[in-house]
Amino acid sequence: MAIDESKYSSFQQFLLNLLSLLTIIPLAPYLNRYIPPLVEDGWHLDMLLAVLSAFLFTRLLLWVFKPLIIPAFVLVVGVLSFNYFSDNYTFSNVLNDYKGMVQGNWGAKNYKQLDILSLYPRRVETYRDKTVRGIRDKVNYKDSLVRNFSIYHSVEDFDEYFPKYGKVARYLALFKYINRHFRWVPDTRRDEYFATPQETIQNGMGGDCDDHSILMVSCLQSIGARCRIVLIQGHAYPELYCGTKEDFEVIKQAIVTLFPQLPIKEIHYHEMRGEYWINLDYSARHPGGPYLNDKVYALIEI
Repeated sequence: MAIDESKYSSFQQFLLNLLSLLTIIPLAPYLNRYIPPLVEDGWHLDMLLAVLSAFLFTRLLLWVFKPLIIPAFVLVVGVLSFNYFSDNYTFSNVLNDYKGMVQGNWGAKNYKQLDILSLYPRRVETYRDKTVRGIRDKVNYKDSLVRNFSIYHSVEDFDEYFPKYGKVARYLALFKYINRHFRWVPDTRRDEYFATPQETIQNGMGGDCDDHSILMVSCLQSIGARCRIVLIQGHAYPELYCGTKEDFEVIKQAIVTLFPQLPIKEIHYHEMRGEYWINLDYSARHPGGPYLNDKVYALIEI
């Protein structure tokens, strides 16, 4: 049974309730790291569940013995402060997770690309067999250099979100590294050259759009992702397979949470027969960026 706490003055109760609120604010996103993504009709509910759990926890402390909220607050702030020096989940992540919840539920919208791929699927089966064969032959996700490169850079970022997003956090970290370090270098004017992923890694991450696509697909597939390369008029780009509509919503939430530098207004994707794919082109600063054009001629899935 709760202790009779009528002896507390109104001001003391106000301070304890305020401390309870200040405990909920950082505790909720911290708990959210361990709650699986929950999506219902496009709404991301896991953060709301975390807020509710933190609220009920603090109310329980206040009901049992109001001063217990003081060590609870000190513990939460202490953990985040310690994480600040150990480069783990800290105050900046708390703010970023709230921004991700708002942006994911009310900010970023889905933008399905309407193109020849959606309207006339059979037309994408006969585009330049030589180009398709050349790219397909150079994709290599079993090579040890590619595998080691991919593992190393997949754990450089977003490790604090692995408990929540699992392998998706690894895919997005690897995308981030390749996206930030790849530099466009053209082929010769006469011939089209398709570089293996090993060549692109060893030459300092330089090449053209097909070299980037081969590298991105090879690296992601080496750590378990499913990818494909899309040929469009004058360009090629990689896409990451998301899965079902529900899986797509989880990846969308991960993107808006983990790439907070600019507000993400739309996530661009392809969808056919209930399968969702998002753009990983180097022309965008985040996964799901705009497509350069909608004239899709071929799909290359390894």
